[in-house]
Amino acid sequence: MMRRAMWVVVVACGTAWGQGIDATKPTGAMARTVMTMWPDGSVLTTKSPGQWGYEEGVLLDGMAAEYEVTKDRNQFSYIKTAVDKYVTKDGTIQMNASGRAFASDEHQLDLIELGRAVMFVYRQTHEEKYAKAAKFLHGQLDAQPRTASGGYWHKTIYPNQMWLDGAYMAEPFRAEYAATFHEDKDWDDIAKQFLLMYEHMRDPKTGLLKHGWDESKKMAWADPATGDSPEIWARALGWYCMGLVDVLDWFPKDNPQRGKLVDTFQKLMAAVARYEDPQGVWWQVMESGPRLQSHPLGGGVSPLINPEKGNYPEASASCMFVYALAKGSHKGYLRDEHVLADARRGWEGIQKNFVKKNADGTVTLTGTVKVGGLGGTPYRSGTYEYYVGEKTGDNDAKGIGAYLMAGAEMSK
Repeated sequence: MMRRAMWVVVVACGTAWGQGIDATKPTGAMARTVMTMWPDGSVLTTKSPGQWGYEEGVLLDGMAAEYEVTKDRNQFSYIKTAVDKYVTKDGTIQMNASGRAFASDEHQLDLIELGRAVMFVYRQTHEEKYAKAAKFLHGQLDAQPRTASGGYWHKTIYPNQMWLDGAYMAEPFRAEYAATFHEDKDWDDIAKQFLLMYEHMRDPKTGLLKHGWDESKKMAWADPATGDSPEIWARALGWYCMGLVDVLDWFPKDNPQRGKLVDTFQKLMAAVARYEDPQGVWWQVMESGPRLQSHPLGGGVSPLINPEKGNYPEASASCMFVYALAKGSHKGYLRDEHVLADARRGWEGIQKNFVKKNADGTVTLTGTVKVGGLGGTPYRSGTYEYYVGEKTGDNDAKGIGAYLMAGAEMSK
């Protein structure tokens, strides 16, 4: 009773953004925290706060998922205010409030992700400026460099490389745009991006996907036979799982590629579920963490192993996998009776391991790894030692966005 009374006082004393949010619920408390920390959506935990980028985009995806459940207009206004920092009255996208031009020449898939928030606001308002901004981003994908087999380069500075991250950064926006503006030519190519990754990046031993694939096999981190990076990084795989289940929201039911995508999702989530920790979380390097003695989903037995030195449970990936499992279940893609138990165990594990309630009524999400990549300067080897050496932080926008998305699906 005392705990409930504390939350009620917090809501009553909160800013206008916080009115109407049920802060007694985990995601309600987190949504209110977001609005308090970053009142205009300028995420301060990024290297470039107040700049168009995927971290703010993922945060807004989480707020949009929460809004779809609560229908709280304050949450919609928050998302619109954040988007309006970048989309001008004539539909031009600027990188920051000072008017820096969009970095078109960088061909970063990461820069497409915030287009999902643009599309969300367009669906609510039908204002032409958001349609123009979305059309511009769609044109950016038309100009994106590709590998010899037709996969998007992750960025200009990473030639011939597909990263799992790109599956979330580009394809859900592209699918929503195609469905909204009748770009039917896009569907087969959207499917192709996912299926290329699954074909070339799947580890046959675990059924999980490696972080990156260099089709040219020239990068130092690339296996000379497969072109794959060495390890299975949890958040990279989380991006792919979320991107795939979100694309299915828009993918035409009569398109022959849809069945292939659903089959890929089912096989992959069976493998992901087998790597859930007994506490309901997933580890930074997935195949090197503790997992359940046995798991019925997908068949077979997974031995209980001890984590290798330095490995740790990671918040953002845990949230991403719970989101994909829960959404896959309620959408009917994952019909095994154990799926909901996996999702519930994961959601409970996230609350126990990563969420802290603060004295001022806000909450903190701990344990989100800040970055992860391949190559570049300083060089990132993609090895076990590299991934476990990356530091975690609190209230990282990527983790919070995934947390809100997972909570929204669990509420359904």
